[in-house]
Amino acid sequence: MIIIKEVLKVIDIMSAMCMIFYIITGVCVLKNNSKIKTSKIKKKIACIIPARNEDKVIGNLLESLNNQNYPKELYDIFVLPNNCIDNTENVAKEKFAKIINCDNIYAKSKGDVLRHAFDYLREYDYDAYIIFDADNIVHPEFIEKMNNVLCAGYRLAQGYRDSKNPSDSWISGSYSLHYMIQNYFLNKARMNINWSSFINGTGFMISKDLIEEKGYSSNTMTEDIELSVKCAIGNEKIAFAEEAITYDEQPITLVQSWKQRERWSIGTLQCLKIYSKELVTDIFKNKNFASLDSLLFLLAPIIQLAGAATFILHMLVKLLENSQIDFITKSLFGIMWYIASIIMTILVIKINKKPVKNYIKGIISLPIFYFSWIPINISALIKKDAKWERIEHTRIIKLDNIIKLNYIKE
Repeated sequence: MIIIKEVLKVIDIMSAMCMIFYIITGVCVLKNNSKIKTSKIKKKIACIIPARNEDKVIGNLLESLNNQNYPKELYDIFVLPNNCIDNTENVAKEKFAKIINCDNIYAKSKGDVLRHAFDYLREYDYDAYIIFDADNIVHPEFIEKMNNVLCAGYRLAQGYRDSKNPSDSWISGSYSLHYMIQNYFLNKARMNINWSSFINGTGFMISKDLIEEKGYSSNTMTEDIELSVKCAIGNEKIAFAEEAITYDEQPITLVQSWKQRERWSIGTLQCLKIYSKELVTDIFKNKNFASLDSLLFLLAPIIQLAGAATFILHMLVKLLENSQIDFITKSLFGIMWYIASIIMTILVIKINKKPVKNYIKGIISLPIFYFSWIPINISALIKKDAKWERIEHTRIIKLDNIIKLNYIKE
């Protein structure tokens, strides 16, 4: 019993140190930081959209891109129909998008499709690429805001990832709040203290010269996390373009969410296995905080499982010692944590100038959503690999309706 208690103390200390790190970095969101200045220079941009059987939703994305407040001659839209069996390619052509055929490549993941796109566009005179998912809708100022970031000297930037359907279900509501918290406490906080932000899967920009200089490859199921880690090791700073807003369709069922988050966790653990040695070397050799940040991010599934295991063991120890008072105290602490998380979530919604009523399902269920990641991470540790599975997107909503629902920050 004494040995178990000592082990629990060590794990508690390590978990507390990680929590303190994220609390300190999260508080930095309150630090005043000057916004990226508007640039008179206009770069030439290629918008890239990988798509597999997305004819129901891709039309609205292309409409929002066609209506960008950016010189029409300075951006083109490319759709990559990846072995589609529906009408995706025809819808893309009707909306004036250019087609890059993917039928002749074996695309295990989105990263494979992106590499094919970058290879195809290598001979064209674009300054940067912006990547979207087919279910997205894009704010009219998106390309303009990304251009400002590019002209400010950043070669990689993540936009603000918002949601199309926060009120559809408790799952979509939880996802919406999860991204809102990431936007605010992770990416914006790091931008405020001149640290590197994280790529978040869609609505991000990468310059052509960065790809030409360092290439593009993806060895895991999570090409966005892998790209962020590589940038940390290479000391390539990622900007957070808060005003470049993408509206993303979130999964609405637990089954869809489980498959997606399991893939994320597997990809994160794959990145940990491949890049942990380089990250540790960079931390100690070059005192690179970005690598420390990335390493802790990759360790998140293991840290979460360790924290959950120690909590359960603490409870069992108290029961075995017949310490009912400590058991009750631990239980009350859990209830207080749940209430505190609800209060914090409402505060974040208010800060982001969103209507709380649209997020009620997510507010109540967000702690459960995060708790459900425990069995998902256990499954990811056991499986170690996964195949990409498409999540069907059906939420047809136009940008004007999103504005009416007051999803856009004033």
